[in-house]
Amino acid sequence: MENYGYTAGRRRRARKDFWLKILLAGTVMYIATLKVLQYTGNPHLVTTLVFVGNFLVPVSFVSFFYERRGIFSVSMTATALCFIYGGILGTITAALIEPFFITSLTFSSSFIVGLIEELAKIIGVVIIARRRHYNSYKDGIILGAAAGMGFAAFESTGYAFSAFLQTGGSLSYTVLITLLRGITAPVGHGTWTAIFSGILLNESVAGKFYINHKVIYAYLTVSVLHGLWNGIPQVIDNFIPSPNADMIGLATIGAIGIIILYRQWRKAEKEFVPMIK
Repeated sequence: MENYGYTAGRRRRARKDFWLKILLAGTVMYIATLKVLQYTGNPHLVTTLVFVGNFLVPVSFVSFFYERRGIFSVSMTATALCFIYGGILGTITAALIEPFFITSLTFSSSFIVGLIEELAKIIGVVIIARRRHYNSYKDGIILGAAAGMGFAAFESTGYAFSAFLQTGGSLSYTVLITLLRGITAPVGHGTWTAIFSGILLNESVAGKFYINHKVIYAYLTVSVLHGLWNGIPQVIDNFIPSPNADMIGLATIGAIGIIILYRQWRKAEKEFVPMIK
């Protein structure tokens, strides 16, 4: 008879590698699409290239957390819906509100963007958690990562198409924008919304959300990180006009967010007590 513990262990390890398979397979398909587009010049492949490039990393990032959800936690359907709600409703909401407060992106207005977009992204989490009564750190982190990455994927797709049109169809610039935003998405939108959502759901009870000092502090923290991410390059360029300096500044901000999220996840792991041993 097959050893059940050994088999279960192999299955868990296989599931934990699935995000990497998505990333590797998607990368191969992205490169193949790019090469065929360069060879044939078929404009219909531009949309495929943009969508694969902008959704690959966000989907892989969400899969990474989802595979580590434990025995009892959010469902795949809820996670996928949160990705869609956070992406579509989040970008629509931000697009409607931001013009009333922002005329041009400056260092100070970057923080207004952070305040608006961090609220816009959390809409997806609220819709899902309110109906299904998810109320733990781990649930919040997974749903927040999904909503944030959905927002990042749709927003980056918009940036890529705008870059393509504004440059008169420059493929190289479009690919550059896609790669830069795709690589940085995990330390940006995905991390910030996961942090905020983790606190929000941990402080909620039976689908009812309580806005206490912890939730407000989490919201302000991620909004400040968001604002610094958008605004710090402008400040650095005034003193040290160098792409390397910009990267160091953004890497520092990204690292702060990752550290906060890591500590939050560790706390979630300690609170999770399996019912089946």
